[in-house]
Amino acid sequence: MVLASMEPEEINSKLYASGNIDAYDATNSYNAHLLEQYKIYLTSAENISNRRQTANSFFVTVNTALISLISYLNLGVATSSKLYWVISLAGIAISYMWYRLVRSYKDLNSAKFKVIHEIEKSLPISPYDAEWEAVGRGGDPKLYLPFTHIEIYVPWVFVLLHFIVFVISSYPKVSSWLFCVAS
Repeated sequence: MVLASMEPEEINSKLYASGNIDAYDATNSYNAHLLEQYKIYLTSAENISNRRQTANSFFVTVNTALISLISYLNLGVATSSKLYWVISLAGIAISYMWYRLVRSYKDLNSAKFKVIHEIEKSLPISPYDAEWEAVGRGGDPKLYLPFTHIEIYVPWVFVLLHFIVFVISSYPKVSSWLFCVAS
């Protein structure tokens, strides 16, 4: 079963593997270990966000380079390059991979925060769960619009740009018709 779709009870059965807090000695080692593991887990959630931002920067750079290459090759001149369609198909493929990666990071973050909320039930305070509640659990865009809801469209903008280049370069008559309509 996918963790992001699991119920809290199922997450707890996986999270508290031993299922027995009494297995720890009578000292405070359980609480100390719980807090330390929580800190480590929060760090891993932050690292996912950093990797996500790095990936987004990489894909923006690659797409910008492809569009720049097409501009450099001077799209629209009488002697257009036969490479336009190859570059645009590569851009479409790269943008789709980017979209899938954004979705993957979204799913991973959703699962991580479900686990964080469950761990917080064993801690004195639950700041992440309280924050999520304060923003309506992402259900009211006036309170909070999750980053992914915006981020997910950026790769599709590049897909559209690359598709337009593909159509213009593959069908010169469409290109001349578009330029006539635009004038």
